[in-house]
Amino acid sequence: MQSWYNIFPKNTGLSIYVWIIFCILPFYFIFRSSSIIEIIFGILMILLFFLAYRLSFTSKGWLIYFWVGIEIAISIVMTLFFGYVYFALFLAFFIGNIQNRVGFFTLYGVHLITTIVAVNLSFFTQTELFFSQFPFIVISVIGVILLPFNTYNRNKREKLEGQLEDANLKISQLMVMEERQRIARDLHDTLGQKLSLIGLKSDLAGKLMSVNPDSAKIEILDIQQTARTALKEVREMVSNMRGAKLEEEVIHIQQILKAAQIEFTVEGDTKLTNTPLLVENVVSMCLKEAVTNVVKHSQATSCKIFINEELDELQIKVEDNGIGISDRIAFSEGHGLQGMRERLEFVNGSLDILRSDGTILDIRVPNIILQTKQEGLA
Repeated sequence: MQSWYNIFPKNTGLSIYVWIIFCILPFYFIFRSSSIIEIIFGILMILLFFLAYRLSFTSKGWLIYFWVGIEIAISIVMTLFFGYVYFALFLAFFIGNIQNRVGFFTLYGVHLITTIVAVNLSFFTQTELFFSQFPFIVISVIGVILLPFNTYNRNKREKLEGQLEDANLKISQLMVMEERQRIARDLHDTLGQKLSLIGLKSDLAGKLMSVNPDSAKIEILDIQQTARTALKEVREMVSNMRGAKLEEEVIHIQQILKAAQIEFTVEGDTKLTNTPLLVENVVSMCLKEAVTNVVKHSQATSCKIFINEELDELQIKVEDNGIGISDRIAFSEGHGLQGMRERLEFVNGSLDILRSDGTILDIRVPNIILQTKQEGLA
């Protein structure tokens, strides 16, 4: 439940000033009464309602339903005796925050029935007053019908989004742990055996130095060769760590989009053959950033990646059917677009933003590095 100080409902489509008016209005309805006793009784009802409303947010278990029951009773009394029906909107919002499915539907049904019955009865007891505010009463009844479901579904969606974010975080942590274990295994396999061999041969060379210098010399040469081999393997391993393969990145992207319930299709060959590793690494990072934006900001239901590798250029397009990128965001280079441009500029690439029924990011990188290398070999 929310904190006690959240008396005014949030994210309901109404300004907080409207809710303040709803809090002040009951005093207007009360002071219309001519009897001092009715005025005092009405003020006590208002204070008791907001006290119960505050306690509803701080209570747990059956006490929540107890305080809501008191609020429903006060709302009925205010409707019948003073013609003030707007407390029902506060209740409608609060009921939408109840996560227990049975409790939600029970309170929703009770509140809806009691509100409709009280409003109908008040048309006979407060005829003139109710007809003067008839449009607002209709809106309030509609709010009582729709607001709980709107709040309930929004809270449920936020909860699922939070769970998805936690799951993605755990996946990232597991990937980091897996990568660390892989690095540890590679280091052990690459350096462990060779360092052990170097240590054994060093001990042997030390013993043979005075007995058989020629054999000691051969062992030292073996040590040098083993050390060079180990250094070469370490360099290759570090080089592989630095590079991000597009083929592997597409697999990760597919997993992310599947978790976000976004349909994913890819056209073209994800295994690049004419593209330098540096360019492939940059493009893979940009592709990851683009898909992350699709998941976080686009509200899309499908994402399509098009890969076209030619001898002189690599083109990758990321297309979604979301809400699109506004001119303000595009102008300010938000959502990581500026970082993507800077990465692509490093390899003479470009990024274009196209708008259709969604957004299309067009990434193009010329294979100048590879051509220069081939010309040098020629």
